[in-house]
Amino acid sequence: MGRMSGPVAQEIETLLRGALAPTRLEVINDSARHHGHAGDDGSGESHFTVIVESPHFEGKNRLARQRMVLGALGDIPGERVHAFAMKCIAPGEAS
Repeated sequence: MGRMSGPVAQEIETLLRGALAPTRLEVINDSARHHGHAGDDGSGESHFTVIVESPHFEGKNRLARQRMVLGALGDIPGERVHAFAMKCIAPGEAS
């Protein structure tokens, strides 16, 4: 549940792989849990969580890591997707 992959999920995955060369990447669609709530646009792709493990995060703080993810995704978070949560870790860090 939550692993279905629509066009937005695939675009998120492609953009993050291209920008951050992650050693682990999970794009989790949380939209079904929010069906009928604020921000549910009926697309089935309104709420996402990503877990990104990337060597690019080494030595960077949480805010810098989040900015890297948001920078890679352009207008998806906040514009095309209502809710976007992320967990950013460097290889070897506890997840």
